[in-house]
Formats: sequence, C-alpha cells, structure tokens
Amino acid sequence: MDDKPVFVTEPYLPPLEDFIPYLQEIWGKKCLTNYGPYHQQLEQQLSAYLQVEHISLLSNGTAGLIAALRAHEIEGDVITTPYSFVATSHSILWNKLNPVFVDILPDTLNIDPDKIESAITPRTTAILAVHCYGYPCNVKAIEEIATRHRLKVIYDAAHAFGVKTQGKSLLKHGDFSVLSFHATKVYNTFEGGAVISPNLEMKQRIDRLASFGYEDEVTVGSLGTNSKMSEFNAALGLLQLKYIDDAIERRGKVHQAYLHGLEGIAGIRCLTLPPDCTGNFSYFPIEVENSFPLSRDALYHQFRKSNIYVRRYFYPLITDFPMYRHLPSAAPDNLPIATMASRQILCLPIYPALQDDDLRRVLNVIYESARI
Repeated sequence: MDDKPVFVTEPYLPPLEDFIPYLQEIWGKKCLTNYGPYHQQLEQQLSAYLQVEHISLLSNGTAGLIAALRAHEIEGDVITTPYSFVATSHSILWNKLNPVFVDILPDTLNIDPDKIESAITPRTTAILAVHCYGYPCNVKAIEEIATRHRLKVIYDAAHAFGVKTQGKSLLKHGDFSVLSFHATKVYNTFEGGAVISPNLEMKQRIDRLASFGYEDEVTVGSLGTNSKMSEFNAALGLLQLKYIDDAIERRGKVHQAYLHGLEGIAGIRCLTLPPDCTGNFSYFPIEVENSFPLSRDALYHQFRKSNIYVRRYFYPLITDFPMYRHLPSAAPDNLPIATMASRQILCLPIYPALQDDDLRRVLNVIYESARI
C-alpha cells in the first residue's frame, strides 16, 4: 500500500507583495476600522461570491453567533449539538439561554432532526445547528420542524464557506448563518467572521449589535459590543478571495488522494459528501473503528511521534466541560453517537500547499499502524 499513487502539486503560496498596496492605502486614508472602504468592498464581494444578499462582517465567528441569537431576542431553551467547537454552545450561555444537547447522525456527525423533535418543550425557542466539517445538515428536515413548532434556526456555518447543495448556497438556510474567518479556515482574514441575514432589516440589526448598539451618531438602541472587522482584516480578505477557488481546488485534490490512499484499510472509515453537495474540503476526518489495530488515541500518538499534527476534533465533547456536564441533556447515555465520535474521529492534515512527500508520510503512519 505504500506505493499507492497520490498527486503532484506545486508549492502554493499567494504572493505577499500583493498585500502591500492594501496596507499603503489603509495608511494613506488613515481609516483603520468603523466600516471603512475595504470593509464595504469585502461585504459586496463576499455577497456576490457566496450568492447571498445580506452579509455583515464581524471581528470573529463567536461574536457572530452571539449577535445572531441576540438579534432575534431569543429566550428559554436552545437545542444544539454537543459535537462542535465550544464557541457554539458558549454563544448560548453568553446570551443567558439554556443549551439542550441532542445526539448526532453517524454518517454526517451533524445534529439528528429526530432527536430535535423529541427534545422540544414549551420552553424551546430556537435550534442552533452546525454544518460539521462543512458537511450539510439535513436543512429540509430541520426547517420543517422549526416551522411546525415556530422555532428560530441559526446555523453555525464556521466550516461551510462556499458550500453548495443542489447548486445553491448552503448559507441561505435558516434565520441566520454564521461564518468564521479564523486563520485555520478554508477562507480567512486572520481573524474574522460574518453573519448571513435573510433581509436588510436583520442585517442592520446585526450591524448595530456589532457597533455598541448605535443607531445613529447619538442614539444607542440596543446592548451591542465592539465586534467590527478592521480594515486590515478586510484587506486580507479581499486578497484571499482572489485565490480561494484555487485553494479549494487544491484541497479537493488532497481530499481525493486521501480517499484513494485509504481505500480498503480495514477499520478506517472516511466520511463522504452527499452527491448533491459541492464541498470546500475544509477537513478530512477519519473514523478509527474498533476493528483497527490501534485505538484513535493510540494512532494520534503515533502521528505525534512522527511529528505530524493531527487533531482529535472534536474532543472532548462540549458536554464534558464543567459549565455543561451538569445539564440533564449532557449525560453520555443521551449522546451515544456523539460520545463515540469524540473517541474515534481523527482529522488528518489538509491544506492547499500539502505536498506529495508529506501526504505519503501521513498515509504511511496509518499503513504501518494497520500492520501492528
């Protein structure tokens, strides 16, 4: 298996000198923040690229989640997933709401709509779902449940930049979709995020919440924060947008090489995109099943011995953290699939500049472990 072909790429690195004119213009105009020209340009260009009408840029994705929940003045209980980064549920607590955790589906690791339905009570007001690893939630089922029970739906789309289903942007679903532009994401502004709103009124509400609640120069009408995106981050976003299609294409080649290289390895299961989905290849998770000679954690340590950075992502579960573990819905018996996923999923390195030799190094750790 060591000689399985992978692919050949050239080194990938957008030229640093392309960023210099942006810096010069920022310095020349002396406009560093407060919805400057680059901020406005990036909103316009992202709106066109992502095929959405109303987008608000923020300083990070967590601020976007907090603002999205606050914008609808949500109260009571919010049903969500335990299998995510902790920012998802933290945004619920920051709004003084009650997270209710339900289990996930084994094939996509996204929230299980049937579990949502069974968890709804008179206190339930919203659903906060996650497109985990950029794999789409069952948006149709979730929206049917939300309509039937008059619930708001917010999607944590931190992993889902540019993802499409049936040729249409995944970000159009729900009352809000929230993106992260953190440095680890497919598309990044070093730090940043965005909220996709369904209409201009809600976009303006998000914008006010990101700027202390100011409605005009002298009027503060809501309890907002300072979470505006700076001109430096917006400028980097404009530059990155020029290269994003190439970056996603390169990620796709790495994704296909992994699928080919891991084909037939007993005990290693690769997640697959649904046929109607155009993915962004933001992560490459594998499930290390019980039939594999090593446990997930043992394989993780084999990678670390080889100086290869892999992630147990997401581990621990959100419900294992002290601010959540006391909740009745956090009990492991309530979350068997999420609990298993947190013990078996390992994310392999994937990025546009990953070269053949390094990809072979990653695969060889698995091949050698499969022989133990």
